[in-house]
Amino acid sequence: MAPLMRIPLEGGGCVLVEAPAAVEGPVKAGRIGDAIHEATGTLQQALEPVTEAAGAALDRLRKARPDDVTVEFGVDLAFAAGAVITRSQAGCHRKVTVSWKSPA
Repeated sequence: MAPLMRIPLEGGGCVLVEAPAAVEGPVKAGRIGDAIHEATGTLQQALEPVTEAAGAALDRLRKARPDDVTVEFGVDLAFAAGAVITRSQAGCHRKVTVSWKSPA
C-alpha cells in the first residue's frame, strides 16, 4: 500500500491522499496509522500555485474570445514541495482545449 498523507482543509476536517513513497525498497510492516504522514500546510495552500497557473492560462486564452476553454493539469502532492504539476497519462504537463462555435 502506498503511503498516505493527511492534508488539513481550511474549513476544518482533512483529506487523505496517496503520497509518493519517501523511500524505495522494503518497508517495515505496521498499522495503517503508521503509514499516514502529516502535511505541513492545508490542501488550499498546496494547490495555490496550480490555481494561479490555471488562472494565468485561462486569462491569456480568453483574450482569443473562444466559446469554450478547458485547461487540465496533472497534480502530484509531494511531502516537501506541496502541489507539483506533473505529467498526465498523455505524456504532457497540461492539456488545453479551446473551441469556437460557428455563427448561426
